[in-house]
Amino acid sequence: MNQERLMQILVTPHISEKSAVAAEMSGQHTFKVVVDANKLEVKHAVEKLFSVKVQSVRMINMKGKNKRFGQRLGRRVNWKKAIVRLEDGHDIDFVGGGS
Repeated sequence: MNQERLMQILVTPHISEKSAVAAEMSGQHTFKVVVDANKLEVKHAVEKLFSVKVQSVRMINMKGKNKRFGQRLGRRVNWKKAIVRLEDGHDIDFVGGGS
């Protein structure tokens, strides 16, 4: 797998109340990924960037919402979400303030 491609797969971590609870309770972390990514690429990207072992990956296509911008109708972009379950004993710390 191309190392350059792996660095572009993960766009950003998706932080919400639901994803924070899933991360704390069952070791599942949620990421916003590029639309053409697949499960294997996401697995290798997370393992390479965070030095953890991935147990499983689930992918969800999120549809963009229809919104109004003043008098004009608009649409937000479609995006893809990946939910990554880590092996027992592995964790990702996004805050990074640990001593």
